[in-house]
Amino acid sequence: MQAAPPHGIPSHGRKGSRDSDPHERDFHKRDPREKLIVALDVSTATAAQKIVAAVGDSALTYKVGMQLYTAEGPALVRDLVASGRRVFLDLKYHDIPNTVAAAVREAAKLGVSMLTVHAAGSGKMLRAAADAARATNPALIVLAVTVLTSLDKSDLGEIGVQGTVLDEVLRLSALAVANGCQGVVASAHEAAALRANLGDDFVIVTPGVRPAGSGHADQARVLTPAEAIAAGASYIVVGRPITEAADPAAEARAILSEIA
Repeated sequence: MQAAPPHGIPSHGRKGSRDSDPHERDFHKRDPREKLIVALDVSTATAAQKIVAAVGDSALTYKVGMQLYTAEGPALVRDLVASGRRVFLDLKYHDIPNTVAAAVREAAKLGVSMLTVHAAGSGKMLRAAADAARATNPALIVLAVTVLTSLDKSDLGEIGVQGTVLDEVLRLSALAVANGCQGVVASAHEAAALRANLGDDFVIVTPGVRPAGSGHADQARVLTPAEAIAAGASYIVVGRPITEAADPAAEARAILSEIA
């Protein structure tokens, strides 16, 4: 039996396998847990460990973002991977192509399943990231972040982006797919249009998902889990509604029942 990782994350008993391949055509027929990513938006390994233990078998994949990674570094990611969890490393790399490629190679060595880069970094940067991932770990999914779910049309106008949010999401998504990224991060509001314009052979990860009755917090473009999956999302990212619940496992199961 595998020993518990240093941070005390209990072993899940499974590694990434062909059953969890997001590119399979029958994705929507699989275990709904394959579609849920729990966001570990906390600042310590201890807090993350408690969430993972509390959620238990109700989720398979966890998002490690800038807050937790800055606080705890790669050791926590290694521990999650060693415990059998899948890790979505959401650091939104955006730099010159060589720097992003180097960062992607290091992330691939950590064993993460998915990571993010900013689509606005240019086709050259996206291609460098995709090539680095493919050379280091062909199973690693590189996702291009399109328009953050906290932004609306007026926010885009402030930074000089013309047109609607949907226009920008479609443009950046096409750029990402053309340059080797396996998927994008976009609001569920744009998922149906993305499927209609770009087809089914890529991954859509949707943050800003809130169960019915939950507050929107700092998100501007929000749908429920069921609405997001119905619109064409491959994965939904849910944070505070699960991690701050009195019973995180029960909340996760409620979301799974929505998307089953």
